[in-house]
Parts: sequence; C-alpha cells; structure tokens
Amino acid sequence: MRLVLLGPPGAGKGTQATRISARHGVPAISTGQLFDQQISAGTALGRRAEHYVRAGELVPDEIVLDIVAERLTTGVDCEVGFLLDGFPRTLPQAEALDRMLDASCGPLDLVVDLVVGEDEVLKRISRRAVSEGRRDDTEQTARRRLKVFAAETAPLRSHYADQGLLRSVDGSGSPDEVFARIEEVLAAVAHPEVRASRP
Repeated sequence: MRLVLLGPPGAGKGTQATRISARHGVPAISTGQLFDQQISAGTALGRRAEHYVRAGELVPDEIVLDIVAERLTTGVDCEVGFLLDGFPRTLPQAEALDRMLDASCGPLDLVVDLVVGEDEVLKRISRRAVSEGRRDDTEQTARRRLKVFAAETAPLRSHYADQGLLRSVDGSGSPDEVFARIEEVLAAVAHPEVRASRP
C-alpha cells in the first residue's frame, strides 16, 4: 500500500498517519523527520538541507526529493509500502514523485485528502499551541500557512483526481471518528468488489 496523506495544517495528518502506520504495517514518512534524521547523522544530504532548515527557509525541491528517494529506495520497511505525510506539497513535487515511483517501486495506490474547515483548523491549532507550548502556532501564523496551502498544495487535488487516486475524507470530529472514515476508504480501495456491490 503506497499512500499520500493531504490536508491543511491542523487537519490531523500526523495523528492519522501514526494510526494508519500501526494498523497496516507501513512506515509513516514525514519530510520534517527525514530532515532531522539526515542532519543529525551528518550525511551529505543532511548538510545540504541544514542551511535552509536552520535559516527557516523552504528546502529546495531537488534536495527534498533526493532525501525522500533515498528513504523510499533504501528503507527495507518500505518494501511493503509507505505513507507520505504532508509530502508532496506542490505540483512540481508531485510530478517529480510520480516519475520517481514509476522508475522504482510503482505508482501510488491512493491519496487521502483530510478536509477540515478553516474555523476548525484555527481552533485546533490554538488548542495545540496551548497544550504543547508551541509559540509558532499563533492565529496569524496559522492563517498564513493556510493561505500557502491553498495556493501551493490544494492544486494537488486536481492532479491526483485526474489520476483517479484522490479520496476526500471528512477530517472533523474526534481522531477515532476520522480514522474510522479513513479505514472505510482504505477498505473500499483494497476490496473494490465490496464497494461495487453496495447499492
């Protein structure tokens, strides 16, 4: 199972990625964690990314893709599949990922898009800022991140919808409720005959 998990900041991607990983035995991979691992290990890729991460700048697509490619092609755990959490973020990244997967392990099986309204996202980020002491999670910062998502990441929906891969899931409600909806989508994809038999 090769998945991508999309959704705006505060949609609960990290929470659901962890649950999907545990249930289906595939590694949940986030670029943020990959950057930290490569930088901590002092690898050549880590040194390339470190300058941008330390400066608070976006890591160029070329470096991001090299780091993701290394993880997917060298990680033994990825042989059974993987879940990409929050990557790709832009259309050029998605197109490059398509080419990379076509040349290696094969195309994606599914893209799950967690749909959450802006008001709910802002509430969640506000609660997270208080509970985790995250000073960067201000309302102003959150609104800016949502604008970036709308401009850069939302077009991925059309890209994956055109490939027949996109499944939108209501991301509102409790983590358990959202996970149940995701599981229903995954089951329908894994067993299309069940979905087809439903009235």
